Amino acid sequence: MKRFIVTGGYGFIGSNLIRILLEKKHKVLNIDKLTYAARKYNLKDINQKNYKFKKIDINNQKEILKTIKKFRPHGIFNLAAETHVDRSIDDSFQFVKNNILGVYNLLEAIKKYNKKTRLIHISTDEVYGDMLGTKRSNENFPYFPSSPYSSTKASADHLVLSFVRTYNIDALVTNCSNNYGPRQFPEKLIPKMIYNILNNKPLSIYSRGKNSREWIYVEDHCEALLKLFFKGKSGEKYNIGSGINCNNTYLVKKILSTLKRKKIKFGKKVKIKYVKDRPGHDFRYALNSNKIKRTINWKPKTYLSDGISKTVDWYINNQSFFSNISKKLFTKRLGNR
Repeated sequence: MKRFIVTGGYGFIGSNLIRILLEKKHKVLNIDKLTYAARKYNLKDINQKNYKFKKIDINNQKEILKTIKKFRPHGIFNLAAETHVDRSIDDSFQFVKNNILGVYNLLEAIKKYNKKTRLIHISTDEVYGDMLGTKRSNENFPYFPSSPYSSTKASADHLVLSFVRTYNIDALVTNCSNNYGPRQFPEKLIPKMIYNILNNKPLSIYSRGKNSREWIYVEDHCEALLKLFFKGKSGEKYNIGSGINCNNTYLVKKILSTLKRKKIKFGKKVKIKYVKDRPGHDFRYALNSNKIKRTINWKPKTYLSDGISKTVDWYINNQSFFSNISKKLFTKRLGNR
């Protein structure tokens, strides 16, 4: 049994990771400051002696250090972050504060406590910027972020790796493609489309819906993170992707066809509607994930059709997830500057 801290554990990826850690009999401390996207619903059924929650902001270095000293974690998975590009366009300060300064405070706490506590810092494929044509970014690609969100994640990546080299802490960085699956906050594309379909609302897609993203099922991502804790090399970067790319129109049509197969009736307003694009919108993200496949023998297990089906089932069976969230947090258009 290992002891793990998961920061941002009430979020989408964090809550799915905690479930996997507990299934594998590890001890978990969830640290979350409970912002708008943190949902206690995500772990409402967890009642185990191996699980505890503590409300802490990772910007509070004193409290973080105190907690680390008491819990003595073997590893920390850092998922505490602001992640929505549209919100970063409207208010970039929160992204700088949480995604850069918060990571700095976490690194300082680890440095002061125990440099051998392993940090897995979870980042994004967006740090590489637009991958036009058929290119796929490997870990040696230069960073070229386009949004305040991806810029702050890029900054944090560099900060983590600098602490490895300068202070000899044990840490690595992961850059993952778009995640999807159960428990994702409905400001993101897939849960928002499912919500709109179930509630007879238009399906708004930016521009002409041709922007391409690589999609990975969240449980596949979490399995990779745990495997990297045990087998990854400190100071290294690892891309985590499925190799499955599709454009947004294709994805929304797949969600529609999946719901049709499940005999869900659509209202008259459920139609794709193309809207004005957001500023600085990258056209395509695509990862080369050969390194993680080769070095730690990981590969994704979930095909897109199966993952979408499981995701749709979860939201259909958990519609109270939506009802517990203020609609203004995910129905209002953001990033329209």
